[in-house]
Amino acid sequence: MSADEIAALSLTDVAAKIAAKELSAVEATEAALDRIARHGDTLNCIADVNAEDALAQARKSDETLAKAGPSGPLHGVPLAHKDMYYRAGRVSACGSKIRADYVPEITSTALAKLDAAGALEVARLQMVEFATGPTGHNEMAGTPRNPWNTEHITGGSSSGSGSAVAGRLVYGALGSDTGGSIRIPSYCNGLVGMKATYGRVSRYGAMPLSFSLDHVGPLCRTVTDCAVMTQAVAGYDSDDPTTSREPVGDYTVGIEDGVKGLRLGLPANHFFDDVDEEVRVAIEASIEVFRKLGAEIVEIEIPGIADGFALGEVLGRVEAATYHSTNLRERPQDYGTQTRNRLMQGFYYPGTRYIEALNLRGQLLAQFTEAVFDVADMLIAPSVPMAVPTIAETDMSANQGFLDMIARFGSCTRPFNFLGLPALGVPCGFTSNGLPTGYQIVGRSFDEATLFRAARAYERETGCTDKAPVL
Repeated sequence: MSADEIAALSLTDVAAKIAAKELSAVEATEAALDRIARHGDTLNCIADVNAEDALAQARKSDETLAKAGPSGPLHGVPLAHKDMYYRAGRVSACGSKIRADYVPEITSTALAKLDAAGALEVARLQMVEFATGPTGHNEMAGTPRNPWNTEHITGGSSSGSGSAVAGRLVYGALGSDTGGSIRIPSYCNGLVGMKATYGRVSRYGAMPLSFSLDHVGPLCRTVTDCAVMTQAVAGYDSDDPTTSREPVGDYTVGIEDGVKGLRLGLPANHFFDDVDEEVRVAIEASIEVFRKLGAEIVEIEIPGIADGFALGEVLGRVEAATYHSTNLRERPQDYGTQTRNRLMQGFYYPGTRYIEALNLRGQLLAQFTEAVFDVADMLIAPSVPMAVPTIAETDMSANQGFLDMIARFGSCTRPFNFLGLPALGVPCGFTSNGLPTGYQIVGRSFDEATLFRAARAYERETGCTDKAPVL
């Protein structure tokens, strides 16, 4: 197999071939490094490559496999991750000038769990500076490019993750999601991305942005890839007191069971209020696929969902400003203009508004749960209400309506960070500009399995993840 043929395999396929000794971890890693060398600069998605160490890891993986069999479900699979996951002894720059030389002393739990599953790490991936933007722009490190069309955004803040996985440079990548930063890059790049239930995946050793809203999760090429990778990082962690002791099941069990008999909620308010027509048409076609497959479609009026967006904004802004307060005072010039302006907004909210947002969270979650999950098993909604725009169109200096555009861009994703519910981004075709489009499905707390099951039924029926960009 050529490097491009190996790189085109899904995460689960390459893992199976390595486990069966039809392919070595060294060959898979060499293929990833070859793609990175040929396309990494064009996509500007790579922060740093550790080729020598990755190949050493791969050789060790092959030796272990020969002696004792696979060490886990991701044995020998080369991955790369958003540059905010700490690895002891290695730089974690977080897309910034301020942390350009930051070397942590700890390794994030998510990376440690991927290590335990047998995965290899070949590179750090570019990201929005301190994860503070949904479009992917980075004034300090440069803006990653969308492999479907390099003039278009990747979405943020997991911009490099979306670009690298869609571009077939690696088989999967961790991102993070505070207001949509897994689901938005998944949308922009035609990927599957899981923001699991708040507390499902440890955030220990991952750069914080907003304590109340941050989620850790993967971006992958297929639904099953995403289920396997989510499975690998999920579970309780004593180093992160916000993680749940709720048992983690096997997300691949029942994933092929289809959607017959499941109830799919269709929101009657908020989510489709400001959606581009061609995005709406694509999602409506997807709903008809679910109906054809045997799902019951239930229209639902959702109380307080706009409040969920507004209050999520409050928590995100205040907590981010608090985390960055010292550096904003002492070295504001070392932030990019967009990042500094967004962070500064957090200082203008009164403390009473922040406390109100915290207090109302449980109430709004209870209202949402009763309105939606008493009559449906999951909810379908747009991930992003517009076709993927160009980098130029979304540049702050060129767009006087930038703040309004940013608010609209995250209007469908942010409510589920505030509510802490699991949400899975799924591709569903392409808009007239040739860029991907998609939807998100939202489930009950800790019911990620149903979302994977539904998305897999849709994927199997439509082949929505079959296409790949040509580089």
